[in-house]
Amino acid sequence: MDYQSSIFQDNNPMENLEKQLICPICLEMFSKPVVILPCQHNLCRKCANDVFQAANPYWQTSRGTTISGGRFRCPSCRHEVILDRHGVYGLQRNLLVENIIDIYKQEYSSRPLKKGNHPMCKEHEDEKINIYCLTCEVPTCSMCKVFGAHKDCEVAPLQSVFQGQKTELTNCISMLVAGNDRVQTIISQLEDLCKTTEENSRLAKQSLCEKFEALIAVLEEKRTDLLQRISKEQEEKAGFMQNLIQQYKDQLEKSSKLVESAIQSMEEEGGAAFLMTAKQLIKTILDASKGGQLEKVETGFENMDYFTVDLESITEALRSIDFEADEDDEELNEEDETEEEQPVGQTD
Repeated sequence: MDYQSSIFQDNNPMENLEKQLICPICLEMFSKPVVILPCQHNLCRKCANDVFQAANPYWQTSRGTTISGGRFRCPSCRHEVILDRHGVYGLQRNLLVENIIDIYKQEYSSRPLKKGNHPMCKEHEDEKINIYCLTCEVPTCSMCKVFGAHKDCEVAPLQSVFQGQKTELTNCISMLVAGNDRVQTIISQLEDLCKTTEENSRLAKQSLCEKFEALIAVLEEKRTDLLQRISKEQEEKAGFMQNLIQQYKDQLEKSSKLVESAIQSMEEEGGAAFLMTAKQLIKTILDASKGGQLEKVETGFENMDYFTVDLESITEALRSIDFEADEDDEELNEEDETEEEQPVGQTD
């Protein structure tokens, strides 16, 4: 705690020193022992214990034994303070602050109270506000009780009401600090859940992609196999037809030569020369005509319709791919279906 820089930053260092010695919990000057937190802020040990007990309601058992450890947050900076089994009694005392408080009290124990330092009554300007009207719930002076607006009201000493409300405010602060700690715990849990959800989503996406890639690999393998079978059939049919085409070409060439020989024979003018070759030529043409019947291609030989694949059922199955339903969801769906199937009662 840097007192030197904060004490002398204005024209009245002693008043500023007094502000620096105020506990943020009870809003009064620190009461000994004063403990220093790891964040270097100070608290009355009693106030620190109140905040710690509020944040850790089960730290002390009914038999007085303690469980290990606990935590609370500094009311000044919200830094989380983690304590061992000794609780706040394990925190280090700030002897410097305690000594400063002792010196301050000794120096200003006899300091006269200035008029401006104490609230004065608006109705009776020379009277200090020293009582509290319980009926109207406002501070007032003794003259107002005797002669003024509060003469018929119930009043109490200002100090007793002051202490009571300050204690109530301290309890409220402790309760609020404990509530903030619980909210911070919930926030931390939700942040952890967000991180876990993100990681689980990444793993689920990775697994889904791997399964679809395996399915695509199976489809690719099957497509390659079917394409190879079509190509093999195509090659066999094309080879057969190319061979048949060659046979027809050979027959056409042989027939053309016979036609050419016959035409040359027809051009012979002498009967003897014609007759010497005509009979053999005729026999050769007739033999060629009888033996020239080549194999023919059947009708529909070129069709490849039998390689058709029906993928409708498989396509529907692929479209129906979905995530597996939880058992609880399946039970709810079965109950809904059962209720829908129940016949509606008829009235006579």
